[in-house]
Amino acid sequence: MGTRRLGRELALQALYALDVNPLEMRRFLLTFWEQNPSPLEARTFADQLIEGIVSHRLDLDALIKSKAQNWSLSRMARVDLNLIRLATFELLYRDDIPKKVIINEAIEIAKKFGSEDSAAFVNGVLDEIPVPEGKAD
Repeated sequence: MGTRRLGRELALQALYALDVNPLEMRRFLLTFWEQNPSPLEARTFADQLIEGIVSHRLDLDALIKSKAQNWSLSRMARVDLNLIRLATFELLYRDDIPKKVIINEAIEIAKKFGSEDSAAFVNGVLDEIPVPEGKAD
């Protein structure tokens, strides 16, 4: 498994844990990394994702809510929602990662961590997220 895939999977697990049991971020991350020892590069990438998503969560959630037709955020499975947050953050704020890579990674992670329908659901919502001009495909 690649470093960034591992980082995304770790970030998803951390975001899910924070969603279920909100804690102060610094304390949470210390505990999370103690319980999930990981290569430094994957951990660094995961930390960037986690911190970015947490700091932009209100904007991310508003955008996701506006694009997820007939779905409120509260009705979405926590894994799916956090994976959509993660990919949306990357689409909007990570210029170094092509759109196709972000969406493909989200679909593969959804297959691993989500339900039978997660990959299609995540793909459907992400297809509706507008990406900034100039973002590579």
